[in-house]
Amino acid sequence: MKRLNRQLLKRAELPKDVIVECQTDLPERVIQFGEGNFLRGFVDWMIHQLNRAGKFSGRIVAVQPTPFGKVVPKLNKQDGLYTVVLRGVVNGDVVETYEIISSVSRGVNPYTDWQEVLKVAENKEAQFVFSNTTEAGLTYLREDYRGSSPQSFPGKLTAFLYHRYRAFDGDPEAGMTVIPCELVEDNGDTLRDIVLQIAQDWNFPEDFIHWIQAHNRFCNTLVDRIVTGYPDDAAVLHERLGYYDELLTVGEPYHLFAIDADGPVQQALPFHEIGLNVSWGAFDVLRDLKVRILNGAHTMMFAVGYLSGANTVRDVMDDDLLKQFVRQGIYEEVLPSLNIEAERKTSFADTVLERFSNPFNAHFLVDIGMNATNKFRTRLLPTLADWVRHRNTLPDVTVFSLAALIAYYHPVRLEEAHLIGSRGEEEYRIRDGGEVIRFFYNVWEDYKNGKTDLSLFVQKVLGNRTVWGTDLNELPGLSQAVHDNLRKIERTGVKQAVKQIIEEKGNGTTWTS
Repeated sequence: MKRLNRQLLKRAELPKDVIVECQTDLPERVIQFGEGNFLRGFVDWMIHQLNRAGKFSGRIVAVQPTPFGKVVPKLNKQDGLYTVVLRGVVNGDVVETYEIISSVSRGVNPYTDWQEVLKVAENKEAQFVFSNTTEAGLTYLREDYRGSSPQSFPGKLTAFLYHRYRAFDGDPEAGMTVIPCELVEDNGDTLRDIVLQIAQDWNFPEDFIHWIQAHNRFCNTLVDRIVTGYPDDAAVLHERLGYYDELLTVGEPYHLFAIDADGPVQQALPFHEIGLNVSWGAFDVLRDLKVRILNGAHTMMFAVGYLSGANTVRDVMDDDLLKQFVRQGIYEEVLPSLNIEAERKTSFADTVLERFSNPFNAHFLVDIGMNATNKFRTRLLPTLADWVRHRNTLPDVTVFSLAALIAYYHPVRLEEAHLIGSRGEEEYRIRDGGEVIRFFYNVWEDYKNGKTDLSLFVQKVLGNRTVWGTDLNELPGLSQAVHDNLRKIERTGVKQAVKQIIEEKGNGTTWTS
């Protein structure tokens, strides 16, 4: 079967329901740090829609964010082309669309081709920066810059902007609009502050720091679309499409992009003018709803579900016990901790469960588990802290999900920069920051070798401020509760422990959904 690329588009007759409106000769106007499923199925899909409507006329250079990425060679082999399949239920009707996306011009591996990244900085038409390097990517790392690619995303961006500043002699018109998509509160402000700190670390001139502050926009954002990536039924889809696409990207029709930006940005990126669900301006309530409910539920379920034998969000929702666990966590723990009008937050939660039950999207739990410690910190820790502060008790589902996360991080071995865990005979890769990986490897080794008992093990895990941003042992009763849940998991397995939690809370619970 022939691979998707520009030559295929010239020669092949594709099925009539495959949308093919490709513009492959537009100038590069965007540099994007990240090339994963989400960006391809969200930002790059949106830029493609703008190009189709004649509202942007630009393409994207996608930069690999870590040394271990595998997408860039596939992108370049396919001339930046890939297919987005949107599947779901909209207004009661089943929707399934196929579209070839042409908004990405090429991919660059900065660890081998850093000069190619810097050449983009010299292109004045390149005016926008997008990124999605996960929550863990939007953190400060003290590092040196010696002319090759920095390790961190903020480091790469700082070096990129400094090269641009020098290339254009500090021209205010060369300033860029930076739109991070990482799920971090005030992500634009956070990224700007890290860039300024790195600029000081590297002794870059004060004029450059002023240029960053005065002539570059850093926009806070909120993103929402479930993009599950490469599907299980890829072979069936390839037959359906008539070509092979190594970057086939599946997502749901629903999307929301909230961008806190002024008029010039709205005019330059007129998503709203072509019917895309983009909200401009402040979005505090939207952020809390999305992060605490949708993303919080994802983090709540991933380890519990996976260690119970489920592989996808859909598997969790198809299992009565696991579904009850998730519903209980959302409606009884997350919603009461949100100071938002009851009808609005309940309605949002109802919609989230409908999206989780989308029969078409297989959202893999191990993918949700990437950088899970940071995700727990931003998505579920606020719920946990609220319960302790205002109710003087602990939320059972949230606490159990923390214990399950710790159990999920139990390695059978260390392999390169990752941990390898096991579920029965099946192994899985545990992906997180290097310091987190080393910590969990060492603390689990000490426990397995008898150097620490379970109580001390839990205290060490919860007490790591680098992992959680605080000492979780300071939350009254949490250490003992996590200890007891881990003991249950050791003795009975996760699924049986979940059943026990549900039974202990009783059958008289009423959910609003």
